Amino acid sequence: MRTRPSGSSDEDETQHELAEHQLRGDSIGKVDIQLLSAVAENAGSKRTSTSIENPDLARHSFTLDRRKSDKLPNPTSQNEAGGGAGKRIATAGVTAIEGEKHTLTGAIKSSAREGSVGTMNDIRDYRRWRVRNLWRSSSLVWLVTGLAICSLYAIVTSFISRQRDPEGCKQCWMIPAYAKLSGFDTEHTRFASKYSLYLYREIGVDEDTMVKGVPVLFIPGNAGSYKQVRPIAAEAAYYFRDHIQSNADMINAGTRNLDFFSVDFNEDITAWHGQTLLDQAEYLNEAVAYILSLYHDPRRSRRDPGLPDPSSVIIVGHSMGGIVARTMLVLPNYQSNSINTIITMSAPHARAPVSFDADIVHTYSRINDYWRRAYSQKWASDNPLWHVTLISIAGGGLDTIVPSDYASVSSLVPETHGFTVFTSSIPDVWTGSDHLSILWCDQFRKVVVKALVDTVDVRRPSQTKQRAERMRIFRKRFLTGMESFTEKNLLHAQPTTLLTLEDNSNSMLALGERLVMREFGQSGVPKAYLLPVPPPGTPGKKSFTLLTDQALGESAQGRSLDVLVCSVFPLQSGQSAAVFAMNMDLSGASTGSTRLACKSAASDVTTLPASSRTSKFAFDDASPFSYLEYALTDLAEHQFVAIVDKLTHPSPGWLIAEYSDHGDSKISNKLGLGHVMASGVHMLLPASRPMVTEIKIPSLQSSMFAYRLRLGSQACGDTELFTPLLRQHISDPYESKYFVNVKEANINFHGFAPFMPPALRSHHGYDGLALQLWTDPTCKTSIDFSLEFDLTGSLGKLVMRYRTLFAAFPLVIVALVLRKQFLLHDETGVFITFGDALDRCLRSSIPILLLTISFLAMTLITPDQPSPTARSFWHGQSNETLSYYSKRNLLLGSQDSFFWLLIPLFGLICIGVCVLVNYAALAIIHFLYIGWTTLSAKPAWLRNDDRRRQTRPAFTEVSPRRRLITTAFLLIMVSTFIPYQFAYMVACIVQIATCTRALRVAKETSAIPYFATLRIEDRELTPFLPQQSLAYYDFYNYAHSLLILMLWILPINLPVLVVWIHNLAVHWLTPFSSHHNVLSIMPIILLVETSTGGRMIPRVSSSIRYITSLLFMLLAILAAIYGVTYAYWLHHLTNVVCAWLVAVHFAGSGFSLSGLRQILDGSTTPAIAGSPVLASRDGKKRP
Repeated sequence: MRTRPSGSSDEDETQHELAEHQLRGDSIGKVDIQLLSAVAENAGSKRTSTSIENPDLARHSFTLDRRKSDKLPNPTSQNEAGGGAGKRIATAGVTAIEGEKHTLTGAIKSSAREGSVGTMNDIRDYRRWRVRNLWRSSSLVWLVTGLAICSLYAIVTSFISRQRDPEGCKQCWMIPAYAKLSGFDTEHTRFASKYSLYLYREIGVDEDTMVKGVPVLFIPGNAGSYKQVRPIAAEAAYYFRDHIQSNADMINAGTRNLDFFSVDFNEDITAWHGQTLLDQAEYLNEAVAYILSLYHDPRRSRRDPGLPDPSSVIIVGHSMGGIVARTMLVLPNYQSNSINTIITMSAPHARAPVSFDADIVHTYSRINDYWRRAYSQKWASDNPLWHVTLISIAGGGLDTIVPSDYASVSSLVPETHGFTVFTSSIPDVWTGSDHLSILWCDQFRKVVVKALVDTVDVRRPSQTKQRAERMRIFRKRFLTGMESFTEKNLLHAQPTTLLTLEDNSNSMLALGERLVMREFGQSGVPKAYLLPVPPPGTPGKKSFTLLTDQALGESAQGRSLDVLVCSVFPLQSGQSAAVFAMNMDLSGASTGSTRLACKSAASDVTTLPASSRTSKFAFDDASPFSYLEYALTDLAEHQFVAIVDKLTHPSPGWLIAEYSDHGDSKISNKLGLGHVMASGVHMLLPASRPMVTEIKIPSLQSSMFAYRLRLGSQACGDTELFTPLLRQHISDPYESKYFVNVKEANINFHGFAPFMPPALRSHHGYDGLALQLWTDPTCKTSIDFSLEFDLTGSLGKLVMRYRTLFAAFPLVIVALVLRKQFLLHDETGVFITFGDALDRCLRSSIPILLLTISFLAMTLITPDQPSPTARSFWHGQSNETLSYYSKRNLLLGSQDSFFWLLIPLFGLICIGVCVLVNYAALAIIHFLYIGWTTLSAKPAWLRNDDRRRQTRPAFTEVSPRRRLITTAFLLIMVSTFIPYQFAYMVACIVQIATCTRALRVAKETSAIPYFATLRIEDRELTPFLPQQSLAYYDFYNYAHSLLILMLWILPINLPVLVVWIHNLAVHWLTPFSSHHNVLSIMPIILLVETSTGGRMIPRVSSSIRYITSLLFMLLAILAAIYGVTYAYWLHHLTNVVCAWLVAVHFAGSGFSLSGLRQILDGSTTPAIAGSPVLASRDGKKRP
């Protein structure tokens, strides 16, 4: 490698500098040269007269101009031996007294008239004054920064205040008690000194610490507490006492109480560290084995000895606890079939919430690949997870900790073994929840406990029902019941009611007539209303719908209404009606009667939130509506739907039942996404519409967009039965939201999201967004429907999906800026400021790179579904599909062509953020400089000579041997005990100190501007700096830019460092099994250590200098492509760049093994060629 030594001629530097100014578009006129010459002469005279006061400045005065010019005379130089004060002799001498402005002005004018000419070094110094102006930024930079701040403000404001879901979780109360299982000690697990196992008991309900029910293990999430089990565990205790304990039928059916166990992880941070996640999973497998052993010990168990001993544990995991639960089944110490039911809450299954740690990314990949391969097996005997059910429950938009998109398990398990559902979809919950409230939300915890209790069957060793039955229970409890695949219980039920009616009853409606009841019990006796089922072959696809404000479900006590699906029952002679569980005779004293064999529809009833003029939210305290829907094929074997009014006295209430044609009730809008965003969706619902209207818009699939819906009011007056009720829903994942008394609604959902893998299998197509609208058909008025794109509301959706990008993408900008700085440094010898380099990049490399990345994003777009099946990919049989899945991890992770526009937006924001970080770093360094200067100030009574003699140099001379030993010690600590992230943080602190010292040196050695800015003959004269000071400012700019680069890498290293410090706080001193690779930090440490001595990186004049440019360009490109998915790569890429810069340093210093031996012997203190000479005020050179 050929470098430029420090002794190269100033003429060469001048030519490089002139080339630099030509790049800037600067122009240097003859008058400028003459003016500078005069000022230089005056400053030279002053320096000569004050050489005793400041010998360094005199010694490092400007060199002579050796230009060959016919027009301009060539000045000579005189340099005193021994480093005396240098003098510059101009062609026309000018003598002026500094501080007397008029004299200096006259001298400059005289010099200009006499044709005085300055040296080329003066020209360079005149142009390099901007190096000293650290705060300078061009108008273009400020314009871009302003746009970036406005864009960022709009995004953050949208995230905070726009398209926000209402919060409706109710508080719950409990009286908890925790019994620590001290028997689970080091004989069972190596983590006994760090983690603990507890058994929960509710005081006043179940205070016995003996196990007697079904074991349930609660796993807390990232930094979670074992006490977070109390809301669900307390509800389980009360539910068993109030509803199960006295129910003999349920006890005989195998239902028992739940024994909740919880784990104290000392608030471990699992989301940031993969090894911690594996440690917790290993501990929990041992905990499961210990828990099961408790039920085998008669001293600890009070179970019925006739029941089989438990062989499995139900798992309930919150946040990262759900990931730990799935990890348990992958580890070698997992006991086969010890887990068969997993319910997770707000758990990021699909991908890691952050990718700053390589271990967490690799662990996720390993776990997810294992689950996918298992469920891709053709035969159940080859699937080790065949018996496992996985239910993932997400909180929705209120969860600002973990993106709810990541809760999807569709890429991991088929629908026969699990699904993802949102709390806003769950019947009787109907509200979103944040990351923590999902644990204590009163409505939600009741549903979870009921679902768990329903799956219990202590008569089986697994303690739970079979997998298919468990899945049926979970769908019943957690889904709305209106999904397209929902199987109606009516099809498998047997007639249980014999309904007897009068032959001449007038309660039978005409075929297709709508039944509307505005009051119940009007006739004074029970009465049945029959709706004939349309016969097979009826034109059109029809369905039966019923909506009422009365309770119709199985759990309703004292129902006033019964809905029965009946067939004619011709009772033959000798045939008994005793086969029916209920005989409902409504014939009165009539001799002629009609008998119907009926099935109850109560098990198929779905509850909906009540919607009236006083309703505000779906979760309001109001009795819910009951809704029933059957396809005509479900009723094909029956003749009537009977609505039985059992009240004998008038009672308020209403009911609407009708048959509707799908052509009228289902509307499919074929507009494309672009049309919807530009013009919206507008339609007029006719007055003769059915009660239920469903509008499907298949093009609306992305979770990145938000919309605004408006409904026109319907004029019903006092006869209105209910106000419009809206349900928005998507099918994958199962997310529904309800809007009551709707006039306006914010529509946003979790559909296709960036970086999300596709579904493992799919039994139903994805129809995009669907809007289901219930309106009162008796109003007979049309309704305006309007759906429009909400741009400001959509901006906030970028935060949760791309928050990691804001840590990785700015590195693209920083890398390009550093590339420009090093290019100009190698060409001209000037290391310009970060702001100046950013201005240059904004005019060249940044727009080009952003456009290139945008084009690359468009080339990566593939169809939403690959041509080969997903199963072939999980078996590794399709390279095409593998490429398809890999593309989802690149760039912005989206397969939608529209989102390439986000790349320029994010680039704009990151430019503004880089500018702000640059100025923040400048402010911090200047603050430290001021503090340092203030603390080191000497008393006023000290003489100047004494003060100069007592001033400590900014760059203290340290023995290379001592520095080498210090660096070696730090590297040894990294390899044995501390993670390299700790060493990186130390390096950042050292670099800040280096920048502070460099700034102090530059300011102390820079002369106060020799004169103020003057205007001479309408021209402005700008102050300039000595050559020595400019070198110091070059070094400061270099150190400052390295600091900016290191600061952007720091957030990637902080999470692991926080985990390590947390382990020390809980007295867990076992070193990490990873993060001790010395090579991951050694180049950075060496580069920072080199900078502490004030060593400027040498210029590289050969073609090898392009390697530096190439490395920074690769860093920028890879940060843009892989920065979000593999953020930890950014540290290693930066480490490679630092290794190259260290190599440049060593090459310029003439490094050799013999020199290293001398350093170890302490016999030499070599200097690095090309480095600036840093001196203190006493004039001694410092390395």
